[in-house]
Amino acid sequence: MARTSRKIVIIGGGIAGLCAAVYGQKCSYDVEVMEQHDNAGGLATSWRRGDYIFETCLHWLLGANPERGMHALWREVFDIDRLNFLHPEVFARIEIEHGEFLDVYANVERMEEEFLNRAPQDATEIRRFSAAVRRFTNFELPDPSEPWPRNWTTLARMLPYLQQIRRWSTISCAEYSKRFTHPLLRSFFGEGGSAQLAALALVLMFAWLTERDAGYAIGGSQAIIGLIADNLRNLGGRLRTGAPVEKILVERDTAVGVRLASGETIAADWVISAADGHATTDRLLGGRYGDVSDHTLKAFPSYLQVSLGVARDLSQQPGYMIRVLDRPLVIDPGTELSQLAFRFFHFDPSFAPPGKTAVTSFIPTENWEFWMRLRQSDLTRYQAEKQRIADAVIACLERSLPDIRRVIELIDVSSPATVIRYTNNWRGSYEGWLLTPGAGYRPLRNTLPGLRHFLMAGQWVMPGGGLPSGLFTARSAIQAVCRADRVPFLWRGAISRARKVLKATA
Repeated sequence: MARTSRKIVIIGGGIAGLCAAVYGQKCSYDVEVMEQHDNAGGLATSWRRGDYIFETCLHWLLGANPERGMHALWREVFDIDRLNFLHPEVFARIEIEHGEFLDVYANVERMEEEFLNRAPQDATEIRRFSAAVRRFTNFELPDPSEPWPRNWTTLARMLPYLQQIRRWSTISCAEYSKRFTHPLLRSFFGEGGSAQLAALALVLMFAWLTERDAGYAIGGSQAIIGLIADNLRNLGGRLRTGAPVEKILVERDTAVGVRLASGETIAADWVISAADGHATTDRLLGGRYGDVSDHTLKAFPSYLQVSLGVARDLSQQPGYMIRVLDRPLVIDPGTELSQLAFRFFHFDPSFAPPGKTAVTSFIPTENWEFWMRLRQSDLTRYQAEKQRIADAVIACLERSLPDIRRVIELIDVSSPATVIRYTNNWRGSYEGWLLTPGAGYRPLRNTLPGLRHFLMAGQWVMPGGGLPSGLFTARSAIQAVCRADRVPFLWRGAISRARKVLKATA
């Protein structure tokens, strides 16, 4: 395809930036991605410490089932069939510190059976939740890059689900958990990272797990990022790492390029920011066109992560374990946790040498300012606080695995200060806007008032976070560019041509 000779500069080499770049190249634009760090990925990342790799992003990827719509969308930006997906039978194990535990199965039939056996007193609510999951197993997540209220086909598909969507999207997981009496069920539904989410999020997740459309990709988030980046290069696009953007250049309220921290300027016909929304509006644009943080939506919290390199095969453990604590664990001023979650990466052989296991504990906190101030003003105490958290996590783990401490050969602790330093993400948030009750699924506006030839993509323009939001918002951004330039959006034309070929050969 002949190139348009028009150029798009994309700020940020995370999932949204890379997807936008692939779409732009396929729509005949010349695309250049500016990533501030040495590796692409942003929040979709892992890091190596010694012989271990520690993942901080991927639990599962929506689109693992080749027969489902999300798989086809991922194919637009990379060869998803090169990934090796795992589908664990047990999604999570939740246990108290005295040994009692409950396995939460990924398949709704097994999950319902186990819940009814363990908590017959909650049979009515267990069956109600399971029935909702079953209703959504055939539900295809609508592509928000398409205006579905004006797309009658999509609207017709949505109609049977609208009542259930309203019912489950108006109550938080924390509120919903109060309908259960069994303590482990209440803890699973109502505590931890999902507590503030609309209950619809859990219903959809188990529907996707049941349909094997949500699977863990071996190699984690970086396996996905690497394949998209490779595709971009093969298409002729350019990914520049170690190239932080200092300013978006604007002339007569039109974005015309960017200036890098090195002083280099790059002209462009369009600028797309797939970087942190607040940093984009406040720092790169000087606050002249509003502030993304003005939204009334609530952001995901920040987090600490304790990562352990364990010189033992822990394959007898569940991949994901939640420990309900006897006493709350004080993380920082204002943050006390009643449970700790652990991931045992024995299922990913790329993360540790044979016979060893990478283990992580993800610890949410709203008090990002505490960790930022501590790192800036008292580095010794900052390190001591991180060690205190690590010791508490190991002590909790010891109550399940009594001799685990002696085989821990590596400890790594990241904090909200680490997240902010690495990603510039506003308040160290790990996913953007929470999908809270009433937040809605539709993306936010991806333009800024008064600024032409500029668009945004990523988690700050679509509540709910996750890797699909990067794909959807990237698609929307390039569609908007194509409409403005009167350039055909590649995939609509490609699908039309494919249908004609199939019809001709039928």
